[in-house]
Amino acid sequence: MRHPKDIGDQSTLAIMLALHAQGYAVYTPFGENTRADLIIDNGARLTRIQCKTGRLRNGSVIFRTASSYAHHRNPRVRQSSYHGQIDEFAVFCPELGAIYLVPIEDVDTQHCALLRVEPSRNRQTKRTRLAAAYEIARLELV
Repeated sequence: MRHPKDIGDQSTLAIMLALHAQGYAVYTPFGENTRADLIIDNGARLTRIQCKTGRLRNGSVIFRTASSYAHHRNPRVRQSSYHGQIDEFAVFCPELGAIYLVPIEDVDTQHCALLRVEPSRNRQTKRTRLAAAYEIARLELV
């Protein structure tokens, strides 16, 4: 079983590669305890990015939109939203090799978010986020 930190590092590297290929300047904040994993510059604006690993489940890419502190002995809070601390989530889905850039205001920041890759079984489209609308790159992993 791979260590969660290794999985996160792989996602961050894939995201950095994709953002660089899209023409963004990519900066890394100093230290482990920053809420933003990356800062990107499109030439006109700096954007704070939180990198996430998405998992393909039931036709959707699912990713967490809040940090969990439940594994700590006596946490003051069990989870913490990124609202006001980042501008976008960058999500890497290893099963698809896809990278998505999702503005924080497009998702619920209390727990997790879904990006729909396949149509739902009941064909519902209301309040559905299509992954294709957020995809910025596909990587071939060896």
